[in-house]
Amino acid sequence: MPTVVLMDVSLSMTRPVSLDGSEEFQRKNLAVHGLNMLFEHMASNYRLEFTALMAFSSLWELLVPFTRDYNALQDALSNLEDYDKTCLELALQGVSSVVQQEWGSACPCQVVLVTDGSLGIGKGSLRHSLQTLKLRGDDKKFPLPFPFPTKMFIMCIANAEELQMTDTMDNLEELLRLSGGDGQIFTVDGLLCMKSVQAMFGMLIDRAYSPFHAVLHCGNLSSDVQVFPRPEPVVVDEEVEPIPRAVSTDLEIVGFIEIADISSPPVISRHLVLPIAVNKEVDEVGTGATDELEEEPSASQMAGKSPNFCVLLHGSLKVEGMVALVQLGPDWFGMLYSQADSKKKSNLMMSLFEPSPDPLPWLGKISHLGPVSDFPLMRSHLSGVTEAAENPYGEDDSKSPFPVQPQVKRSYAQNVTVWIKASGLQTDVQKILRNARKLPDKTQTFYKELNRLRKAALAFGFWELLKGVAELLERECTLLPDSTHPDAAFQLSHAAHQLKLASSGDSQYAAFDHNIVPMHTDFSS
Repeated sequence: MPTVVLMDVSLSMTRPVSLDGSEEFQRKNLAVHGLNMLFEHMASNYRLEFTALMAFSSLWELLVPFTRDYNALQDALSNLEDYDKTCLELALQGVSSVVQQEWGSACPCQVVLVTDGSLGIGKGSLRHSLQTLKLRGDDKKFPLPFPFPTKMFIMCIANAEELQMTDTMDNLEELLRLSGGDGQIFTVDGLLCMKSVQAMFGMLIDRAYSPFHAVLHCGNLSSDVQVFPRPEPVVVDEEVEPIPRAVSTDLEIVGFIEIADISSPPVISRHLVLPIAVNKEVDEVGTGATDELEEEPSASQMAGKSPNFCVLLHGSLKVEGMVALVQLGPDWFGMLYSQADSKKKSNLMMSLFEPSPDPLPWLGKISHLGPVSDFPLMRSHLSGVTEAAENPYGEDDSKSPFPVQPQVKRSYAQNVTVWIKASGLQTDVQKILRNARKLPDKTQTFYKELNRLRKAALAFGFWELLKGVAELLERECTLLPDSTHPDAAFQLSHAAHQLKLASSGDSQYAAFDHNIVPMHTDFSS
């Protein structure tokens, strides 16, 4: 999940802050100190995070494009210049443009807005932007919500009391709501100083950038791993009282399955899995680390020189072309697999399925799956002769036991009438009229189409359609040529009369299961 740091470099950020009688600092200096703390944390714990740095005042500038080089980000912070007034709307447009150019509109992104809480003045200020939201045309829409999933964190180099003296906090809360509401506003607790700003950025780290450590188990083997980015809690909508479900820190591999059998399943998120003990030697065999990680291992990383189950698992899945099904919690599963990001490097990835005992219908319930060795190897017969049971994959792996056939066979024979466009309804009415002109030869087809339309109209409560078709049939009856068989006129009048009775809503004639049957006539004499 990439991050965009949006740094306010307007004149209000140069306001001095006195620190215990010592030399004066600007609010910008406090913000730079907090961001350096964030970048140092990410360099140690979130090294695979792509981060961009932007500065804004009345205009915006991309200082550092998306990178994993945190030294470049810190160097850019130390060379910030001061500009004029605050114009947050243009800066948000810049964020939208930068993210979409690099990642498109499907990749979720985190935006860290660092400001002193000054909204700007006049046109272009946040206050003016929010007041004119409903007065804009389509060509001048406010940039929020972004076209990509977003978490916005607003870091105010000011305390809550200072912001509440005006309507600043109300405007920032509205800004957060427009972004999707999935974020937070952080303010300084107490006096403005280095320590309080550090504490504020520490809360941001705990909220959005704390590493997710887990233990990956497979039988008697286990490995400490880091899952990146941190899996978010998932709320199951179908539950009566939805409760966020979090991924367990104990990940249990329950089995292995061929890639062809699992195909391309629907997932809610994808994550990189890294062994915690990682160094250059481990990196060369492809654990998912990148070139920026080629640094000397610390003492805690020296364990990377010993055999590691995570590395073994990754290599095995890559060579065998299989995936590992992993249990994330009660009735919640995912899969581990090898994914190549270049010709020489591949990553161990984990995808999360929807919380369910059977997230992939073609596999059935995950808990019902078992190894091939658990199938009965011998079959007894009345004659006492035994023979090997058939391998579900066949003798030469030419078959597959998937997809699992449901116990209750579903019938898709009945076509459901759906009118999405007016042309579909017009086609059905024209079909009835074509058969009406060919009566009595097409009597059975005429009543079949008529009853299909009648049932759909009753299901939708479309009484006017029944009345309209009845009037069309009466009109067709008056236009019949003299050479037409007399039965045609009787059948058209009868059908029109039945449709009018159904359109009245009378339960006797508007029953859904009732069918209009042809009028019995006898012209043999």
